[in-house]
Parts: sequence; structure tokens; C-alpha cells
Amino acid sequence: MGTTRRTLLTGITAAATAAALPLSAANAAVPKPRIYSCAEWGARPPSSAVTVVKNRPNKIIVHHTAFPNVTDFSLAYAFQNSRDIQDLHMDGNGWLDSGQHFTNSRGGYLTEGRHRSLEMLTGGTRMIQGAHCVGQNSQAIGIENDGSYHTGEPVPAAQWESLIAFCAYVCQQYRIPATEIYGHKDFNNTLCPGGIWDRLPELRAAVAARL
Repeated sequence: MGTTRRTLLTGITAAATAAALPLSAANAAVPKPRIYSCAEWGARPPSSAVTVVKNRPNKIIVHHTAFPNVTDFSLAYAFQNSRDIQDLHMDGNGWLDSGQHFTNSRGGYLTEGRHRSLEMLTGGTRMIQGAHCVGQNSQAIGIENDGSYHTGEPVPAAQWESLIAFCAYVCQQYRIPATEIYGHKDFNNTLCPGGIWDRLPELRAAVAARL
């Protein structure tokens, strides 16, 4: 059967409507991973209100914490690590909260970093301003991977798999191409994220495959 003008117009209207909806309202191809909220891991309240940026981020920036490479891969340790990072960022750096948006433990557990980052990610249309990369804090989602990977030690399999799954979900929610995944050293003079930076082509390819 030939395409009628009404059918064509209906299709265009439906496509335009779908494009206007946040991805959380669509049938998501990438499942949402388990992300533990600030309340779940016992975060301190921020010292002042976090800033909501009224646009989507355009990239992901991957970090490592440069903390010791622990062998405790438990959820309890992931929660303690999140508290340690927040204490360092607030008490040592003088920031209002954790600088990164999310943290990925060596055991592959994902936790919310800066307050309200999970809320914004779920909505898919706005982001929280971070403090993880100079010049990029209002346009990039920052993901801390616990550990020191500038020493040549490999990333644990659980952490790597979690990073792939999480980056794919972030890309889906915010409509970020998999090509827009970077390391901290791409923008600032730092060793971060160590050996993870060398694996960014692999990470981008794995994320693209899931999308």
C-alpha cells in the first residue's frame, strides 16, 4: 500500500514527539544499573546548595581516585570509600560536596557522588555542576574509579564491566555519543586516570556496542 499524506504526517508528528521526550520516558535499550544514592551510603549534607545546570552534559570524563588499590571489593567498603572521598573533597579541598558525580568501586559498586546527580541522570535533561575537571564541570559527567592505575596495575574485571555498563547508561540518558568519553588528562595536567586512559578506545567501543 502506498504512503498517504495523512500517514506521512502522522509518522512525522510521532517522531517529533518522541524526540522531544526525555529518554527516561522512552523504552530504554540500556538497563539502569544499581546506583546507591547519597542517602544510602551515608553522605554528609553539602555545605551549600548544589547548582543545577539546565542543559544536558556533552561528555563523560573518567577519573581514578589515586587511593590505594585495596582487595576489599565489598559494598561496605564502597560506601566507606565514598565517605572518605567526600571528607577529602569537603574538608581538604574546601568544596561544598564530593567533586565527582558518581563513583565506581573496585568491586564494581556504583555510588552517587555529588548530591542530586542521580536525580538529574534519571531525568535525562539536566545535570549538577561538579568539581572534578577544571573547565568542564558544567558540561561533563565525572566518574571516579577507585584505585591507582598509573602504577600499571590492571583494573579489576568487576570494576571495568561496571564502568562500561554505567557509561552506556549515562550516554543513553543524556544522548552523549560513545565517542565523547574522555580521561581527566585530556583536559588538565594530571596522570589521572592512569592506565584507564590507555583503554579509552576499548571503553568507547564497548559502550557503542551496548548502545
